[in-house]
Amino acid sequence: MNDTLRPMTALLEIRDLWAAPVRQRGHALLRGVALAVAPGEVHGIVVESGAGKSLLGRAVLGVLPSGIRIAKGAITLDGEDLLAASPRRRRALLGRFLAMVPQDPMTALNPVRRIAAQMTDHLRLHLRLDRRQALAVAEALLAAVHIREARRVLAQYPFELSRRHAPAGAHRHGLRLPPAPRRRRRADDRARRHRPAPDLRLIRELQREAGTAILFITHDLGVVAKICDRVTVLHAGRVLEEAATPALFAAPRHPYTAALMRATPRYDRPGEALEPVPAALAEQLRAEAEALDHVLA
Repeated sequence: MNDTLRPMTALLEIRDLWAAPVRQRGHALLRGVALAVAPGEVHGIVVESGAGKSLLGRAVLGVLPSGIRIAKGAITLDGEDLLAASPRRRRALLGRFLAMVPQDPMTALNPVRRIAAQMTDHLRLHLRLDRRQALAVAEALLAAVHIREARRVLAQYPFELSRRHAPAGAHRHGLRLPPAPRRRRRADDRARRHRPAPDLRLIRELQREAGTAILFITHDLGVVAKICDRVTVLHAGRVLEEAATPALFAAPRHPYTAALMRATPRYDRPGEALEPVPAALAEQLRAEAEALDHVLA
C-alpha cells in the first residue's frame, strides 16, 4: 500500500460509531458518533468527564481497552479505513500520520530511559535516519518548542523535562492528525484569561506551521474558544451539536450547550455567578441516550 496519504476534504472522518462492552449486550458507551476533521483544522470536542472522550480518542488510535468493542460504524484517515487496517498498517500510521498528545505529558515517556533514546528510536523507525541524523532532528524539534539548550536536554530523563516535550513529539513528523490532547486543569485555568496559556499558544503555533489537524478534547469552553475552528459537543457518548466555533458561541442550538456556557467562567465577566447544568436537563439527556441502546440489543 502506498504510504503517502492523499489530500481529501476530510482528513479524519468518524461515521455512526458505536462502542460497547463485549459482555454487556444492549449497553453502549459511544452512540452513533459522527464528525469530520478537515486538513489544518483544530476540531474541539467538549465533553464532561465519563462521557466518552477517552474512548473516542482510543478508538481513533485503535487502542481500545480489553473488553470494549466497536459494534458498528467507520473511522477513516484520509479515506483509509482504520478499523479494517492490519496491525502492521496501524503501526505504520501511528507516530507518523497519527499521534496522541496525552493529558499528562510527564508520564508519556519511559522514566528510566533518556530523552534522546526515546525520541531517536521513533525518528529512526519512521524516517529511516541514522543515529546522528536522528539526534540532529530531535535537537531541532526541542528547539522548535522553545526548549533551551536542547542538546543538554536530550541527555536528561523525562522527569527533568518541561511539559513541552509533548508538542515536540507530535511535531516531529509534521503529523497530519494528533488526536485527543486533553488539557490538564492547570492549563485550562490559565487559558480563561484574555490571552491563551503559553502551552496552548505553542500548540496552535506548531499546528499552523505544519498544517497539522488536531482533535482537541477538553471540558473547558474557554480553551475551545481560544484555539478551535470547529466544536462538537458530546454527552453520554453521543453528539448533541456541531458548529464553527464563532457560530456555536454566538447562538448555541442545543440547551445543553447553552447550559455549559452559563456554567463556564468568563474573563470579561469576573465575579459573575455561574449556573450548574439543570438536573432535569441532565436526566433528560441520560434517558435519551439510554433509549438509543436498543440499536445494539
